[in-house]
Amino acid sequence: MTGMKKVLCLKIALLFWVGPGLQTVMIAQSLPVIGKVVVEDPQFEKLVAKDGVVEVLAGGFVWAEGPVWVKGRQSVLFTDVPKNTIYEWSGTTGLSVFLTPSGYTGAGVYSDEPGANGLLIDDAGNLVACEHGDRRVSVMPLAKGGKRTVADQYEGKKLNSPNDVAQHPVTKALYFTDPPYGLEKKENDPKRELDFFGVYRVDGKGKVALVAGDLTRPNGVAFSPDGKILYVAVSDPERAHIMAYPLTAEGKAGKGKILFDATPMVKMGRPGLPDGLKTDVEGNIWTTGPGGVLVISPDGKLLGRIETGRPTANCAWGDDGSTLYITAHQYLCRIRTRTKGAGWR
Repeated sequence: MTGMKKVLCLKIALLFWVGPGLQTVMIAQSLPVIGKVVVEDPQFEKLVAKDGVVEVLAGGFVWAEGPVWVKGRQSVLFTDVPKNTIYEWSGTTGLSVFLTPSGYTGAGVYSDEPGANGLLIDDAGNLVACEHGDRRVSVMPLAKGGKRTVADQYEGKKLNSPNDVAQHPVTKALYFTDPPYGLEKKENDPKRELDFFGVYRVDGKGKVALVAGDLTRPNGVAFSPDGKILYVAVSDPERAHIMAYPLTAEGKAGKGKILFDATPMVKMGRPGLPDGLKTDVEGNIWTTGPGGVLVISPDGKLLGRIETGRPTANCAWGDDGSTLYITAHQYLCRIRTRTKGAGWR
């Protein structure tokens, strides 16, 4: 990245004591428009304009994660994991706190990443959250509130810290990852009950099944548009891989293969690791990774990059399905594309 291209002026709502009580006052704050589009293959220009920019919508977060578009609210929900908070941003009302605590409801300090991480709006319109501190996957009706635990253990042992979640487009089962990032001492935490970091499937009856148990740092999850392939991002600097697993009609996974190896990019010093990922209608994989967002074809070819110049956590489709919302370290951003998210409706 060559630096900031221009400055975007945003209005931020602050609360001040005015007269008899608290009132909202709008002030102007300058935030950058960052990044650039890097074309690695001519096919990429069919997906993103080469002069496209990453617009900053909100900033000042410790580690922004888990964006998800809520159609009924025309807004984005996303998490700040260290702050144990879910925020909401919309083009009409701006930024607000949606839920706190988001992932740890105990007393005192749990770890440096206690909050919710990956989010999902399921087919029923509920908010599904991967909760680090409470070590579970939860579901909450947006209209009514009140959480229910979807999964918090495997074979009687407590999960580590569920990280990201996706819903299968056909079976509707939930798939989630369980690395150690939410534990106080990470992989060396004495509270660990499982001796591996798994990828799991939860069926409609609540049964938790292991999909993969041989990955060092499983993180983001997504599916091909037809649901026949499961993609898993591995956030290991020595094995910075995007894995692909064939799925049976019942949702069981076959032997995985490395679809794309981002390890050389990590070794080049580009910030960040493979993390959250989504697919588009043509089956391309949009994964956060070294330097920003990497766009990879279904056969594993790097088509292009959306550079943010900072570690980038996750992404999600929004608006009419063609806007990619991105959580990039301290920022919530977006970029307009020429495609749409898989399964957009």
